[in-house]
Amino acid sequence: MEKIGALVVCYGSRGVAMVDAFSRSERYAVDIYVADKQRNPFNAKRAKQHAVIPDLNIQAICKFAANFKDEIDFGIVDPEKPIIEGVRDLVEGETGIPMVCPTKEFAIEASKVAQRRLFETVAPGLNPRFKVFDPKEYSDRSKLKVDLWAWLDELDDKVAVKPDSPVAGKGVGVWGDHFMTREALFAHFISNFERGTVIVEEKVEGEESSFQAFSDGRHLAPLPETRDYKRAFDGDKGPNTGGMGSYKDVGDILPFMDADEREEALKMEGLIFEKLKGRGSNPGLRGMPCYDAFMHTNTGFKILERNSRPGDPEFINLLPIMKDDFVEVCLKIIEGRLRGIKFEKMASVVTYKVPMTYGGYRSDYAGDNLIDLTKAEGLEKVHGSRFRLYPAAVELRGNRCYALGSRAVAVFGAGESIQLARDMSLEGIRAVKGPLWYRSDIASEGHLRNSISHMEALKKGVRP
Repeated sequence: MEKIGALVVCYGSRGVAMVDAFSRSERYAVDIYVADKQRNPFNAKRAKQHAVIPDLNIQAICKFAANFKDEIDFGIVDPEKPIIEGVRDLVEGETGIPMVCPTKEFAIEASKVAQRRLFETVAPGLNPRFKVFDPKEYSDRSKLKVDLWAWLDELDDKVAVKPDSPVAGKGVGVWGDHFMTREALFAHFISNFERGTVIVEEKVEGEESSFQAFSDGRHLAPLPETRDYKRAFDGDKGPNTGGMGSYKDVGDILPFMDADEREEALKMEGLIFEKLKGRGSNPGLRGMPCYDAFMHTNTGFKILERNSRPGDPEFINLLPIMKDDFVEVCLKIIEGRLRGIKFEKMASVVTYKVPMTYGGYRSDYAGDNLIDLTKAEGLEKVHGSRFRLYPAAVELRGNRCYALGSRAVAVFGAGESIQLARDMSLEGIRAVKGPLWYRSDIASEGHLRNSISHMEALKKGVRP
């Protein structure tokens, strides 16, 4: 077997899934070098070299990579923060290690306004109605409020308020979820506006999906559609989270979609990619230049946001059932010869188990967060490739594992149907021991039926 060195910049389960995919390569003997947010037990066991960089700052990542530049053939990045800050530009410039992620120029999630303006020039129908509020254009608050109120009148108050930068202010606020009055909306708006440009866009109703694609800079290789569950609690209630779970159907589309929607999505994504790429090849787009949140509505789909890294948890649905060797996929991306990626005809479900305080479930919880993964890890021997356990915000202290503040453990299950995959995932969830909880309706039959009936009603012009 050919020997390969791979650098993985890791934040949570998504990066752990990459480490797992590399370690299971059947074509290459892979030495893995992990730059990690904490001492993740999975990564610490499998990495040849493991560095903890709590803030994942790009200078420290580059220094770690430089120490082993003669052994590392390529690197890949899990979270968006280092990509936005230019980790590829720095590492490639300083060490010569090719990175599988877009350059800073194409980290488009750095600006929601830039996303909207890009879509407006290529495929304006993908945008919900939106208006940009720039602090440079308003010297007094009264004029600002007049313009904002006029826009709210036009949209009947059904809006989402978003800071241009993903790290500014209080983040995204949605009418009916985060505020129910204009004054409450304005308070949220101002908290963001005081830090920079704010975009206020139409709140669209429908069913959400995630579109992901890899690129070698010349070709776009779409992945199967997945569905994320952002709300904390069953029934899509509670605050938005990083994602409580996700599912993939046996084929490329989801139960509430049809083939024509998939074809339209591929066409639109191709147009956007060609606009960014220009003529020929654009190596800056190497990696995953598009992970888009779609909202399927009664008039087609809208793009809610775009990112330039894999989805968490959506990418975890795909890696374990990828037919192609993940090392080979990364090499094809770097060498400009990626034409497509093949997957098993399997459904998959990912469920997260999270700390008691996560999502406001038990804000008064003050116990320790000691967890035990032993029983769940044993299920891999029982179920083989259909089961995977990926620790996320978990820290190894001595020989004990402790959950931290964010999502703790992702459990992947695969099967010939969504329900069989869900059963596999839930078996693993129940085997993870400790003060953790999970959303119990991820990919449930009831939730799938509701999504299908919701879309049918919307297309008929009926509000269920």
